Amino acid sequence: MTVSIGIAGFGTFFPPDIQTSADLAPLTGIPEAVLREKMGVIQRHVADDNHTVTFMASEAAKRAIAQAGIDPRQIGLVISHGSEHKDHLVWNAASKIMHEVGATHAYAFEMYALCAGAPIALHTARALMQADPRLDYVLLAAGSRENDLINLRNERSRFMVNFGAGGGALLLRRNATENVLLGAAAITDGTLSETVVLTEAAVADGTPEVVGEVRGRLDVTDPQYMADRLGAVSLPNFVRVIREAVEQSGASLADVRFLGITHMKKSFYLEILHAVGLTAEQSVYLDHYGHVQSVDQALALELGLAQGKIKAGDLVVLAGAGTGYTWSAVALRWG
Repeated sequence: MTVSIGIAGFGTFFPPDIQTSADLAPLTGIPEAVLREKMGVIQRHVADDNHTVTFMASEAAKRAIAQAGIDPRQIGLVISHGSEHKDHLVWNAASKIMHEVGATHAYAFEMYALCAGAPIALHTARALMQADPRLDYVLLAAGSRENDLINLRNERSRFMVNFGAGGGALLLRRNATENVLLGAAAITDGTLSETVVLTEAAVADGTPEVVGEVRGRLDVTDPQYMADRLGAVSLPNFVRVIREAVEQSGASLADVRFLGITHMKKSFYLEILHAVGLTAEQSVYLDHYGHVQSVDQALALELGLAQGKIKAGDLVVLAGAGTGYTWSAVALRWG
């Protein structure tokens, strides 16, 4: 008999400092109307020196644990699926998060799939919990401040000016009767594996090359190939992973009631909704946060519930895509 795994708690954390589209317009050279209406950035949160990736992930995790009403010592595993631009290089951020939340009986590791990370982390944790009866609770936590790594004047990385800072967490329970995880799917297009990398050429004139312990800025190595390839495969790959996750759940796209998905330009977001038979009232658009890497799915779930768009019994899909290039989705039955 398959052991059911469900979401027992969730939480997010965002630093208080905000940049609005009006603030970003002179920094990017992009008109405010374009930022707001086409790129979907009304505002984004930005981190100061105190808001490290592990601090933000840990604050979100504390909220998830409090919502679940458990002692953190009941957690058997902590998985960090957040940014590699973190407190230190070549370092296990999950162990720091584990320490900060008081999960003293857990072990901890990182997994990394960039902005596709949350659905893959949920699927991975579910499999581990089903295989290991000692894992009654598993904590997934992510933090991101990759906006630090963007030269806002670099036209090659213009699509990344929506990056914002924050943290998100999901706490999973073994033998769950509510919010049960069902199917999952992912696909990777390796021809896009080196299209987005850190380069020193992307550093703006007059700014330091090193940010924290990272040298360079995120850059696009072949903009035309990336645009052409994503134009051909991104929509069908999003639809494929969403459909496969739902079908693995024994359902069909017509049964889906809510989609929580990575922030992207608004026209493509609406195109994906239309392609899977949903409307904007069955999702949330993250235009007051921007794209916070693999935090987006926990945030979308939180906002969907707060706005009354997710109800008991709903089939919910969380989906994302990250450079590399991977698309991922996971389906769950809420309530």
